[in-house]
Amino acid sequence: MQIPLFNTVLSWFLKKRKYQIDMFIDHPIEIQKEVLYNLLSEAKNTEIGKKFRFKDIKSYQSFAERIPIKKYETIEPLIERSRAGEQNIFWPTKIQWFAKSSGTTNAKSKFIPVSDEAIDDCHMKAGKDMLCLFINNNEDTEIFKGKGLKLGGSSAVYEDNESFFGDLSAIIIENMPFWADIGSAPSQKTSLLEKWEIKMDAIISETVNENITSLTGVPSWMLVLLNRVLEVTGKDNILEVWPNLEVYFHGGVNFNPYREQYKKLIPKKDFRYYETYNASEGFFAIQDTNDSSELLLMLDYGIFYEFIPMDEYEDENSFAIPLNKVELNKNYALVITTNSGLWRYLIGDTVKFTSLAPHRIKITGRTKHFINVFGEELVIENTADALHLACSETKAAIIDYTVAPVFMKGNNSGGHEWIIEFKNHPERLEEFTQILDDALKSLNSDYEAKRYQDMTLALPIVHKAPKGLFYNWLKQNKKLGGQNKVPRLSNERNFLEELLVLS
Repeated sequence: MQIPLFNTVLSWFLKKRKYQIDMFIDHPIEIQKEVLYNLLSEAKNTEIGKKFRFKDIKSYQSFAERIPIKKYETIEPLIERSRAGEQNIFWPTKIQWFAKSSGTTNAKSKFIPVSDEAIDDCHMKAGKDMLCLFINNNEDTEIFKGKGLKLGGSSAVYEDNESFFGDLSAIIIENMPFWADIGSAPSQKTSLLEKWEIKMDAIISETVNENITSLTGVPSWMLVLLNRVLEVTGKDNILEVWPNLEVYFHGGVNFNPYREQYKKLIPKKDFRYYETYNASEGFFAIQDTNDSSELLLMLDYGIFYEFIPMDEYEDENSFAIPLNKVELNKNYALVITTNSGLWRYLIGDTVKFTSLAPHRIKITGRTKHFINVFGEELVIENTADALHLACSETKAAIIDYTVAPVFMKGNNSGGHEWIIEFKNHPERLEEFTQILDDALKSLNSDYEAKRYQDMTLALPIVHKAPKGLFYNWLKQNKKLGGQNKVPRLSNERNFLEELLVLS
């Protein structure tokens, strides 16, 4: 097939999908009900389906009453049986793929089941939708005249008994359809290299002379790659290497702290940034308009959504609500039921709705990655936005950061202790700290109340990290790779203390 013709056909095919997206936008509750009943029907004869009598469930209420909310640790024995080769436990078709999670704060990895249905109807479908939404919003795009550079995880896929495990990105690459492979860089062989630093050099070698028109990957790791591209080529910015670059599809961490660095690396006024929200457990949301900070919740990927109000959160004992009960600007823990056999699974992410027609969300953090030692309820969204403001006002730029509590001792107030690795250092760290603190007060009324006259919380302590601190910590803990992330917030000091020792 000639490439120009292939690109024309692909563009036409992707645009057709927009009608189906409009359908679930217009009929969200009906589509979600259909998803739930299809999942129950598919799995009614599995071990789990028989245990909870899926065939008798005729309403959302009976579904919620009959099936308990579960975390990974609770269902791990079932997953281990599946990894050992048992089938029809929680999903009827053969489960042979398991996405190994990055495990940012746990030494123990999670192995998330990934069915063939999830690969095709969720992850692959989302990849197409990402392009569909972009080209529908940018009619003059020439994205298909070049290749998309995709920066995935660091691991290959490994065989274990009769199953396979690895980074989700590696599993997707192994199952990538021909049309996606044709338009992607680097090669599959390079994408699946295990050693991260060797892989980075191989990617650069393969792509610097290609016509790269799009980028996909986690912002922190993509920055490492792009800066290394400039080092190798001696160019001043990325457009001198790839002049036809149009869009960066990003996800995994909040983009705000990195935005200014990307603008300097890619100095193009009409360059587009499109955010996505995916995990090993599924692909959940995609930015559907240009220059937006909201993500459209994708409702026809074989995932049924429920939400736990965070002010009522009680772990597995929480009460969840369906999509038609959610409210605007309220923080919810996400619960999913999927076409890989995760039933009312507590994924650990928190979101808030910014729109109900259509259902658009923002990712606010993690159920475990927040600080609430003193009732301040600080979430990742707060710290990312505050850092963005502090960097803008002091002309600073950051590479990574983490925050932990300073516990009260005697009559001394508590506080927060930050370690920030700067790319561009603020001229005065004291000024940066004050702006950061003021921004947090403006963004979070609970934090502001606890900071009143330093009675509960003192002014934050901010440390400048030595160059490469977070990278070295990840390397030391064998966590280098495009899907691994530094824990941002914690109610404990363990991670921060490890970094202080390395500093």
